Amino acid sequence: TPAPAAAPVVSGATRQVAGISWSRPTNGQIFSNFGGTNKGVKFAGNAGQPVYAAADGEVKYSGSGLRGYGNLLIIQHNSQYLTAYGNNATIMVKEGQKVKRGQQIATMGNTDATRTQLHFEVRENGNAVDPTKFIP
Repeated sequence: TPAPAAAPVVSGATRQVAGISWSRPTNGQIFSNFGGTNKGVKFAGNAGQPVYAAADGEVKYSGSGLRGYGNLLIIQHNSQYLTAYGNNATIMVKEGQKVKRGQQIATMGNTDATRTQLHFEVRENGNAVDPTKFIP
C-alpha cells in the first residue's frame, strides 16, 4: 500500500500500534519509502528543523559510528520496538536519557547524506519494519 506521504501533518496526531502511542518524527513529506535497501523512510526538510521522538522511550545510542547514518539516535520503546533517527545535524539528548513522544531530540541535517533529510527506522525485535504502519 502506498504511504500517505502527501497528507498534511496535523500537529499532535498519534496512532496506537502495539500498545505504543506513535507520532511523526518531523514535519515534511516522505520522499523515499521503505523497501529494498532502504530500511526506513526518509523525510524531506530544512537544515535545523526539529526532529522529535516518535514515542516515549530511552535513548540507547547517540553518535556517528554507523556508516551511512551520520549523527544517529536510537530510542528503545519497549522490549520489542526501537526507532532510529539518522543524518541529524545536532543531537540534543544523551544515552540513557528518558524521552517523551513529541520531545525534540535533534535537528535535521545532512551528515553522511547527499541532502538534508531525516532517515527514520522502526525495528521490531531487531528487524526493520515499515515505519508508515506505525506513524500517523
